[in-house]
Amino acid sequence: MTYLVLSMLCSVGVSVLLKLAAQFGVDTRQAITVNYAVAAAMAALLLKPQLGGLAQPSASWALIGALGVLLPSIFLAMAAAVRHAGIVRSDAAQRLSLFIPVIAAFTVFGESPESGKLMGLALALAAMACLVGRYRPGMKGNASKGNASDTGGEGAWRWLLAIWLGYGSIDVLFKQVAKAGTAFAPALLASFMLAGVLMLAYLAWRRVSWDRRSMLGGVVLGLLNFANILFYIRAHQHFASHPTMVFATMNIGVVALGTVVGALAFRERLSARHGLGIALTLVAIVVMLPK
Repeated sequence: MTYLVLSMLCSVGVSVLLKLAAQFGVDTRQAITVNYAVAAAMAALLLKPQLGGLAQPSASWALIGALGVLLPSIFLAMAAAVRHAGIVRSDAAQRLSLFIPVIAAFTVFGESPESGKLMGLALALAAMACLVGRYRPGMKGNASKGNASDTGGEGAWRWLLAIWLGYGSIDVLFKQVAKAGTAFAPALLASFMLAGVLMLAYLAWRRVSWDRRSMLGGVVLGLLNFANILFYIRAHQHFASHPTMVFATMNIGVVALGTVVGALAFRERLSARHGLGIALTLVAIVVMLPK
């Protein structure tokens, strides 16, 4: 569970950093680009990948390419969804993407649908229902800043669908990376490098002027993002036969922890329903733990 807890903490750290970006004048596009450069550097230094493995016929370039494209794209899609559909609906779409990896766990990764896992999953979904759509300051009457549910945005459903499919697919792809064993390191490095190159090309196309503050924010974002992904993959490797537990625990754990952080650090309102969701989260995780 240590890997999962560390991954949750880093994931919430990424969300907090992105939440504070505008307040500190950080251009998230630049920060995301630098983030992948830092993540690639950390992967090279800490994991010491054998790059020769990428030249082998067995190297999954389709997997690397999919991650390299999806990782930066989902950041940009999330930003667009918040503008067109509001934070609440975008957050719900991201969390409900849990259905995609859970279905994949039983159909692609061959996990058996035991009663204990199904009970834990039912509790996890109930916890998710209690936690999503939590109150955020400025939700009412502030649609121009992306803090309201701007349900009238034309094409908003397309961005919500992109988030749902994107986050769910990334979860499944990371599980595939984890199955590669020690070979996951070069695949992870290549994915980060491709994501960084694509973001750099995007910024060049948009003719963005670089600034030091955004680059510094990208360094911090990169350290947190790399740790989040690394610990998440390690959790999948440790619980190789229990992908549902990892998928569900990570998703509801991040929502529950994010709810607590939002209440304590950003004074977001915490209702009795949210308290019930946090309690159900803990019960669901205990039920799904391998016996």
